[in-house]
Amino acid sequence: MNLFHASNHSSAATLSHLSSRLAAVSLVAFALGASLPSSATAHESVHRTPLAKSAQHQEQSAFYRFEVGDVRVVALSDGTVPQDLHSLLKGVSPAEIDTILHRAFMANPVEASINAYLIEGDGRVALVDTGAGAFFGPGAGGKLLASLRSAGYGPEHITDVLLTHIHTDHSGGLVDAQGGMVFRNATIHVGQQDVDFFLAAANQKGVDGYDKAYFEQATKSMQPYVKAGRVKGFSSVTEVMPGVKAVPTPGHTPGHAFFVLSSKGQSLEFIGDVLHVQSVQMARPEITIVYDVEQPAARSQRETQFARLAHDRHMIAGAHLPFPGIGHIRKESTGFTYVPTDYRNRAVSN
Repeated sequence: MNLFHASNHSSAATLSHLSSRLAAVSLVAFALGASLPSSATAHESVHRTPLAKSAQHQEQSAFYRFEVGDVRVVALSDGTVPQDLHSLLKGVSPAEIDTILHRAFMANPVEASINAYLIEGDGRVALVDTGAGAFFGPGAGGKLLASLRSAGYGPEHITDVLLTHIHTDHSGGLVDAQGGMVFRNATIHVGQQDVDFFLAAANQKGVDGYDKAYFEQATKSMQPYVKAGRVKGFSSVTEVMPGVKAVPTPGHTPGHAFFVLSSKGQSLEFIGDVLHVQSVQMARPEITIVYDVEQPAARSQRETQFARLAHDRHMIAGAHLPFPGIGHIRKESTGFTYVPTDYRNRAVSN
């Protein structure tokens, strides 16, 4: 999902709605040197720390700790962004959208979460996606580092970054506003097909109507790590670190992938952008969005994965599910339903 750069796919109304968000890049402030959480730290908690105040509101960081087997996982909020579904969703009318949203006690435009996840185990500290960084300007995304600090980690602790794909709201946090590497100690794991598609010199002006901004921003985010030899591509099911495997799920982008964490008989699947709008696409999984590179493939992938996840009762972590984005998918007579996991806020012994 590239939440703002869909200029050739959406209407003028959408661009007008979003244009105020596309401000000049501003630096996302962060501090280094945060210590790793001690073993005595509560493993399930939500914490919000005030960030810089604007004239109208005060933004917040957020994290949520839990465990999968003996592996610590932390959901990290990068913030939220507005989405005009009338202009972005395909295969459905505005009236149908409004009816579905009304049933979900929502109205257009909707606010989309941008979630990332930290995995700590076997001496590795990995991030699944990095949020938008400074690319969307102030007030839209860019909260990941603050959330990471609130959880007790700094960028220097990250050993691996697992990108579900290279859209800006997943890879933008790799670099600061000056284009420097944020995660200098990390290896970037990403589908090779995404690297080939988004970083190709021949594609930097756009491909078949898919706007050039997707490619320009991907190159800005990824190129420093490419030059440093820190990008490791995969093209098939691959163990990217102990207990975590990458599973290609192309459609939304050519190299889109799930990451599956397994430990002590438990599992969690990080599903990236197989889903964008939970309230609409769970009920109507055939509905696509303008951010999908291959519309038919994205639709087919979503229908297949939803059916599998519902049947197998696997826990999921969604990049754009309402924060913290952890839950399950249940099959209904028509469509599916998202069922969030129970909230827990208590210490867990090691």
